[in-house]
Amino acid sequence: MEISKQFDLSGKVAIVTGASKGIGKAIAEALAQQGAHVVVSSRKQDAVDAVAKEINDQGWLASASACHMGDDEQIQRLAENTIKTLGGVDIVVNNAAANPVFGPLEDAGNEAFQKIMQVNVQGPLNLAEYCLDSMKSRGGGSIINISSIEGITPGHGLGLYSVSKAALIQLSKVMAREWGKDHIRVNAICPGLVETKFSEALTSNEKIMKMIMMKQALPMVAQPQDIAGLALYLASPASAFVTGAVISADGGFTI
Repeated sequence: MEISKQFDLSGKVAIVTGASKGIGKAIAEALAQQGAHVVVSSRKQDAVDAVAKEINDQGWLASASACHMGDDEQIQRLAENTIKTLGGVDIVVNNAAANPVFGPLEDAGNEAFQKIMQVNVQGPLNLAEYCLDSMKSRGGGSIINISSIEGITPGHGLGLYSVSKAALIQLSKVMAREWGKDHIRVNAICPGLVETKFSEALTSNEKIMKMIMMKQALPMVAQPQDIAGLALYLASPASAFVTGAVISADGGFTI
């Protein structure tokens, strides 16, 4: 098979959460460009409608479905509606994340901990489980969990977020181990510093940016598209023998 054909996603159905902007939007566009019908999901319907329209206007395929990844009923509805309207699910990209606090652990509180773990860990598991039977019936699938290098080495002020992303890495490995028999692959991507609204607390802090650039091998801030190509690889047949992998895209920060 020609290598370019190994990235062909024609006939596949993909759900991408947190896809109204940033990394999620870039991944949704990349998967659609390669032929997948992408369900663009995020909390606000008008935001995902706009992204789906952009994708469809370029001649690709997209639908929009609002979903809060901290609400199990909404997650179940997202999966069930996708399966009902599009016939099934082949690819799930768990990109949505929450980080309501920035500071030391002792100042975070129980409410913040519950919210972070619900959205960043429980939500991805729930969505994957609701799509599991459909993937099995279609002969397999690919689940891509967007973790973070914060889940590998914790950064300043991001303690609870780091805990949740470390848990997501381990969850990805467990899912890969248990579901591999059904040809369902599960992998985790750990982005470093990417220029998004989510990372503004870091990129707008001159002192933190100086510290990051001193440690990072590549003196640059990534763009969302730099992560999208890796997600496309993991979603496609090109990565057919890859599961349980934890891949850092961090400019060499964790070297």
